[in-house]
Order: sequence, then C-alpha cells, then structure tokens
Amino acid sequence: MPQAAGGSSPGLPNNLYIDPDSIDDDVLRKKQKKHAATGASAAGMRAVMSQTIAFYFRAPAKAFFRTRIDYMAYAKAINPRVQRNGGWSWRTTTPGLLAHAIKNHGWDFIPKQVLPPLMANLSVGAVLYTSYLQCLGAIHEPASHASKRVYPPPPPSATFTAGFLAGTLQSVVAAPLDALQVRFNTREMLEGHYKSIWQYSTDKLRDIGVRGIFAGWTLSLAKDSLGYGVFFSTFEFVKAQGYYAFLKRYYDFERNPKATLARADSTDNSLNGRPTIKPHYLLEPTFLLLAGVAASLTQQAVQYPLTELQNVHFERLESLDYQCKLQKRHIDVLRVYWSAYEKTYQQCKMQARRFGGWAKWLYKGFWTNSIRQIPSTSAGLIVFEIVRRKYGIDVDAARIEKERYDIVLT
Repeated sequence: MPQAAGGSSPGLPNNLYIDPDSIDDDVLRKKQKKHAATGASAAGMRAVMSQTIAFYFRAPAKAFFRTRIDYMAYAKAINPRVQRNGGWSWRTTTPGLLAHAIKNHGWDFIPKQVLPPLMANLSVGAVLYTSYLQCLGAIHEPASHASKRVYPPPPPSATFTAGFLAGTLQSVVAAPLDALQVRFNTREMLEGHYKSIWQYSTDKLRDIGVRGIFAGWTLSLAKDSLGYGVFFSTFEFVKAQGYYAFLKRYYDFERNPKATLARADSTDNSLNGRPTIKPHYLLEPTFLLLAGVAASLTQQAVQYPLTELQNVHFERLESLDYQCKLQKRHIDVLRVYWSAYEKTYQQCKMQARRFGGWAKWLYKGFWTNSIRQIPSTSAGLIVFEIVRRKYGIDVDAARIEKERYDIVLT
C-alpha cells in the first residue's frame, strides 16, 4: 500500500495515511471561506454556551468565559437589584436584566446598548479561530487541504506557533475593546451624555488616542499569544496523536484477539481482502472532550497569573492617560509608561509578600475559576472541530495498518 508523504508525529503509527488524490482543486480554493465559517461558528457557540452555563451556575457569564467587553454592563448599571447586591435572582440573570432594561427603555435598548459589544466579542473570537486555521495551513501543509481529517496531524510545534500567531493577531484586534472595558464609566452613560454604546465607544477611543488604546498592551500580548499557543497545541495533540496512539494499543489483535473484536464497532473484509476494524463510535468524541478539558486547563495555567498582573496594571491607566497628555515629547511618554510598569511590579511584589509568595498570590482561586470555564471552552472547541469537519473535503478514510488487519478511521 502507498505511504503518505511527510514526517510522523510522536506516539503516532507511521503507516496511518489518507490518499489525497480525490481532492478537487476547485474546492480547495474555497478553504479560506470555510475557515472563516468554522471560526465564526466556534466563537458563536462559546458565547451562547457561556450564557447557558452562567445561568446554570447562577453566576455572571464573565466568570465562565472571559469576554473582552461586558455587553451587559449598562443593563446591570440600570438594574436596582444588581446595584443593591441583593443576591441571586432570575432578575439578575441575562434574561432578567434584559427584561428590566426593555421595560424601562424600550426594545431599542438591545441594538443600541447590547448588540454592539456582543458583536464585537463575536468578531474577536472569529478572528482567533479563523487566523489559527490559516496560520496552521501555512505552517503544516496537509492542514491547508481543508480535509476532514488532517494527516499527518500537525506536531505540537506547528500548532503552538499557529496558536501563538492567532493569539497575537487577536490581541491587536481586541486592543480597543480592552481599552474600553478598563475605562468604561457607567456614570457617563447614566447621565445621558451618550445615546448608545456606539457613540460612547467612538468618543472614548478618540479621546484616549492610539497611545491610550495600546497602554498596557504588552501584558495582553503575552497573555493572548502564549495562552492560545498552549491552548491549541494541547487540544490538537490530545485529539489526534493521543487518540491514534490509544487506538493502536486498544485494538491490539495480536495480544488479545477476542477482546479486540468485542471492542470494535464493526468488522469486515472490504479493504483489499484484509480484515478491517472500525473503532467504537464513542471513542473519538471522548477524546475530543478530553482535549477540550486539557486545553482549557493548560490555557488557564498560563493566562490566569498574567491576568492578575494585568488587573493591577490596568488600575493605573486612567492616570496614565492624563500624564501622557501633559507630555509633548515621545521620549517623555515612554518614561511615563516605563515608570508605570515599575510601580506595577512594586505593587505586585507587595501583594505576593502578603500572600506568602508569588505562586500563592498569582494562582489564588485558580481551580474554582478554571472549573467554571471548562464547559464553555470545551463546547467551543468541540463545535470548532465539528464545523471544521463539516466543511472539510471528503477523502479516502484514514487507516492504521496492523500486521494482519487495518483500523479504519471514518
């Protein structure tokens, strides 16, 4: 049997292959549109699942999926129960907040105050997933074919690099949203100075300028690039290399033929007279779920401490905006920013000493936050993979060749 070109991945049988001869060149040229659809679908599912899980756990959505900007911020600001900290009630959930806002401000509250930040969050998520697919295809050639199952699966170095680049691009695109989120002042909205979030955002960004938008961006860049590099590399490795290595050991006919046949979903002799085994249909979804959980945890291990540092630094942005306006020379502005980072370090050092060390402070509440975030993050990755396969091109089924039989991967 012919062998596929390209190197092998750790823990993966060297004789697993897909025959790409049936791929139509005209269809391949459409892969960019398909990547965009996959990215938008995954980002949208994460947003929807965040709200569903938030209602289930009776907590704000941002506790489960950290959106770039809170699209319910104004709805919370005009809700008296939220302002009184009256405890949980259905009135403090997303439907309850929207019902109160619509009752007092009419239906145009949604397009003016809710949809703009919601669509901004969705767009940022779509940029992340779409750019990841594009970068991965450029780094790992088989991924550019847009087939349903990529072979050979990309090595961790390729997926980390693609995730790192996608996270970097997302950080650039999301910088204005981060700047607005940090400086958002509900009092200005409540006083009636602005008719909509659109108007508020435009005026605020014009006021702080490009320097204000990218103030503190270094920490955001580190968090997004490293976090999503680890995020995608973990997900792809568990989903592909881990799954294939497990199948090779689980369906070992030579060691235990009866157990192997019992575990198989079906067996036949349709492949060149050789017996074939089709893995149980629940195995791959299980590994897909495990990959989502592992990716969420490893991402949080990187991003959580950087978020703590970022929160401390962001408290200085308002004063930084004012100080920078007083400086006329570029070098003086750079000194102001450098001084701000030094002050942030000193403040973080004091916090770490108070909690008994850097690790204890930076990872305070890590497990609670991570466990809450796993459902929506895993769901987003699962939808990302499902849609990627839905829009993928049908090719010959991949198979793991054993000495006397094949394991077929549909």
